[in-house]
Amino acid sequence: MKELNLTCTMAPVDPSKPVHAGPSDSWHGVVAPGTRFAPEAGGRYHLYIGLFCPFAHRVNIVRVLKGLDAPAAGGDGKDSEGPIIPLSIVKAYPKGDDKGWPGWKFPSADDPYEGATPDRLFGSQYLHEVYFRADPDYRGRYSVPVLWDTKEGTIVNNESLELLRWLPTAFDDLLPAGKPERALTLYPPHLRARIDAVSPWLQRDFNTGVYRAGFATDQAAYERHVPPVFAALNQLERLVHGGGGPYVLGAELTELDVLAYATAVRFDVVYVQHFKVNLGTIRGSYPVLHEWLKNLYWNVRGFRETTDFRHIKENYTKSHDKINPLAITPMGPYPDIEEGVNLDFGKIRPGAVTHPAVLEYQKTLPAV
Repeated sequence: MKELNLTCTMAPVDPSKPVHAGPSDSWHGVVAPGTRFAPEAGGRYHLYIGLFCPFAHRVNIVRVLKGLDAPAAGGDGKDSEGPIIPLSIVKAYPKGDDKGWPGWKFPSADDPYEGATPDRLFGSQYLHEVYFRADPDYRGRYSVPVLWDTKEGTIVNNESLELLRWLPTAFDDLLPAGKPERALTLYPPHLRARIDAVSPWLQRDFNTGVYRAGFATDQAAYERHVPPVFAALNQLERLVHGGGGPYVLGAELTELDVLAYATAVRFDVVYVQHFKVNLGTIRGSYPVLHEWLKNLYWNVRGFRETTDFRHIKENYTKSHDKINPLAITPMGPYPDIEEGVNLDFGKIRPGAVTHPAVLEYQKTLPAV
């Protein structure tokens, strides 16, 4: 999780871009036919994540939505052994010092953590060991997600927004013909203009906006960064209501749902209290988004299965000692996600947070 890198733009897929330009650079590889990173099953690619991290969560949602957590279909009609993309999952805490050292840790027999796994490729103690296998001189942060290529012996990509853009189609040829997972695309051509219009402010003001507010180190910075978060939520509430649901742009699931969900599912349970973005809650202030969120969690495979509230809560409350020095994890809210879904969005009156600073910032956002 790249907590201090708050510049998030959905970059176009560019297979010609250098995979890794040097020790201070991330990895930008693309899995595509006819390239160095050709799509293959059989465990060639391995994904490292933390269940706590919203950026890694996006990629894991796509992995499940697309059926990449299942074996590939063989030409003889038999499935290959193991998922197309296996997982290794780091512990939720500790994360290391302010410079990220030694970083995320894998559990062990002497240091277990339910829901985390050992490094299933190399048996590493820390995630930084995986990074140093790809570049012994690496000087960046040891973040999740990381997609590793066992054939090339290197990292393919560790940028969640880049992965979110190309992963939904990269392995389609390995998926069974006629299956909905193969047909699913999260960036359909007829909706690309709308996705491209919404994505910048959604990422800037919501996905990373909660971090700008939460990591503010003085009152003025905090009060400057909170209003954009709720302005974005106000806009998202109107957008989902106007489209009639059940997804952000109406009847079709897109990458906007993945982008918004990974932050929204953490909002009431962590960000409201831990990051002090408490002008409102999703369940109390945004009735349309509340139903949208519950529908994804309860009714769309890939969302609930990749959401672990213990990892989420304990990561934030036990990793940010300057924000929560006693590392006490709140019991609430309860339940984490409420049951019962109302998809008749047209009969729900949209909500909003009407703080003057929120409404003033909202005027600067594109119309929805």
